[in-house]
Amino acid sequence: MLLVLCVDLDDDLGRKTGFDTPVVGRTAVEESAVALATADPEDSDINVLFQGIHTYDDLLAEGGEEVEVAAVTGVDAADVKANRAIGEEIDTVLASLQTGETVRAIVITDGAQDESVLPVIRSRVPIDGVRRVVVRQAQDLESMYYTMKQVLDDPETRGTILVPLGILLLIYPFVTIASYFDVPGAVVLGLISALLGLYSLFRGLGLETVVDDVAERARNVLYAGRVTLITYVVATALMIVGGVRGVELLRTVDAAVPGSPGAGVVLAAIVHGAVQWFAAAGVTSSLGQVTDEYLADRFKWRYLNAPFYVVAIAVVLHAVSGFFLPPAAGVTTLSLTDLAVALTVGTLLGVLSTLAFAVAESRFPTGVETDASA
Repeated sequence: MLLVLCVDLDDDLGRKTGFDTPVVGRTAVEESAVALATADPEDSDINVLFQGIHTYDDLLAEGGEEVEVAAVTGVDAADVKANRAIGEEIDTVLASLQTGETVRAIVITDGAQDESVLPVIRSRVPIDGVRRVVVRQAQDLESMYYTMKQVLDDPETRGTILVPLGILLLIYPFVTIASYFDVPGAVVLGLISALLGLYSLFRGLGLETVVDDVAERARNVLYAGRVTLITYVVATALMIVGGVRGVELLRTVDAAVPGSPGAGVVLAAIVHGAVQWFAAAGVTSSLGQVTDEYLADRFKWRYLNAPFYVVAIAVVLHAVSGFFLPPAAGVTTLSLTDLAVALTVGTLLGVLSTLAFAVAESRFPTGVETDASA
C-alpha cells in the first residue's frame, strides 16, 4: 500500500483553518486544502496539499496497488517538538489504515525545513520518494531562507561567523571617527586586527569555555557573599607591592655591587624584598578561606595550619635570601647564626602548629568530623 503523506511542520493547516489533524482521505485533504487557501492564499502548504491530491489521483489511475493520502502537521515551535508531533500523527494515520499490506510512503513537502522530519517518517514507514513543491518563480528561495535561518539560530555558528564579520564592518566607521580626533588610521586597523587575532586564538584554543567558567565562578562568589573575595583582592594588592619592593631592593643591591650581580644575588634580592609582603598576602587569603569554611560548616582545626605554614616558610626564605645578600646601603644581611635561628624558628613553628591543631581536632572535634564519625 502506498501512502501519500503531505507534511506541514509548523501546523499552518491546524492553526489557520481549525481542522483537526491528521487529515486522512482524499475528500478530507481536499476540503482542508480549500479551507487553507481561503484562510491564507499565500501559504505554500496549499501547494503541498493539492500536490498530494494530484499524486494520489495519478497513482490511483495507474492501478495495481492500494493508495491513500493523508496530511500530518507538527507544531509552531522548536523543531524537536514539531518532529515529535509529526511522529505521533503518523502513528495515528498508520493505525487507522485497515490493510494487511506493507505500507510505503511518498512524502510531499514545500522545502528544506519540512524535509528535516524525514528521519522521523523513515523510522516508522519506508519512504519510496520525496517530492518538494515550490512556486516556480521562487525556486530554492525557501531553502536558502531556511539555511540562513538555521545559521542565525545556532549560537556557535552565529558567534563564529557574525562576530568577525561585525568587527570587519566596523573598520570604516572606526577609522572615520578616529580621523576627527587626529588618531592615525593605522592605529585603528592595528586595534581591530588585534581583536580579530585574539578572537581567533580564543576560538581556536577553546579558551571561551575557560573564560565562561571563570566568570561564572566569580559571579557565584559575588552572590554568595564569600569573605575570600575581599581577602583575595587584598592579597593581590599585597603581592603587587611585594613585587615592587623586590625590584627596588634589587636596584639597591645592583648599585652597591661592582659589576653585574650573579643570578643567585638577583634571586636573593627579589625574594628578600618581596617575601614579607607575599607572606602577608598568603596569611590574608588563607584566613579568608578558613572563615568561609567555618561559615559553610566545613571547618576543621587543621585548616588553621595554613597561615602558620605561610609564616614559617616566609621566615626561612627571608633568612636564606638575607644570608646571600652582599652588604649594601639599606640592606640588612644576616649572619650564619641568624640563618640557623631562623631555620629553627620556621621548623618549630610548622611542627608545633601541626601538633597543636591535631590535638585540638582529637579533643574538640568539629561538626564535620562529628557527622563523619556518626
